[in-house]
Amino acid sequence: MDMGIAGKWALVCGASKGLGFGCAQALVREGVHVLVVARGAEALEAAVEKLIADPLRPKDTAVQHVAVDITTAEGREKVFAVRREWDIVVTNAGGPPPGDFREWTREAWLKAVDANMLTPIELMKATVDGMAARGFGRVVNITSSAVKAPIDILGLSNGARSGLTGFVAGLARTAKLASANVTINNLLPGAFDTDRLKATMEGAVKKTGKSMDEIADARRKTIPAARFGTSDEFGATCAFLCSAHASYITGQNVLIDGGAYPGTY
Repeated sequence: MDMGIAGKWALVCGASKGLGFGCAQALVREGVHVLVVARGAEALEAAVEKLIADPLRPKDTAVQHVAVDITTAEGREKVFAVRREWDIVVTNAGGPPPGDFREWTREAWLKAVDANMLTPIELMKATVDGMAARGFGRVVNITSSAVKAPIDILGLSNGARSGLTGFVAGLARTAKLASANVTINNLLPGAFDTDRLKATMEGAVKKTGKSMDEIADARRKTIPAARFGTSDEFGATCAFLCSAHASYITGQNVLIDGGAYPGTY
């Protein structure tokens, strides 16, 4: 299927690895020019090399990068200094650490909210009106399945990402954006084979004394698909939501979890 977005420009955050990289790769393969952002310069440069070398990338598709912390005002200024107008924005920031809420300070909460709620809002604030003026725009926020089924040790993430979800539910449905072919959706990953999942399981290893293999096997057994997701399939879903074919999908929370969520709605 031709996604109808070749030649568009996309800003993809947290794109040096994992789900963010999967989204960037899928967009590049559709002929979308991308600016990929991440904090670690070395990992980001390695990701760019992979994207450029991808045999499925159309040769005239640009891949640019800026190594900044997108959760800071300074980082965002550097990104917008490279390019101000974007057709596609994929927001993504590393989730806050797991733990016991009794041990979290006010500073920990503010850091989580700043990274996982306020940063995506700032990026939308800076881009959606321009998208509306041009008659095309796609925003995809990478959040978490914990928005629908909270995970007790991820309370910082549960809270911050739920706040973003509520905000998007209202913004995406404003006539100024929805009628101008600007969509805003959230992608809710379940258990994907990423460093984030490994970190969570390492916490379970320390807490229970079980081996990593035991923890991983137990987690897989909670998933009807009996496996962890891949960044490639996550990226493919992201690319579809960014496509010309998804113009009637907005304000939605798209859960990708191999069937792990047990609810009807």
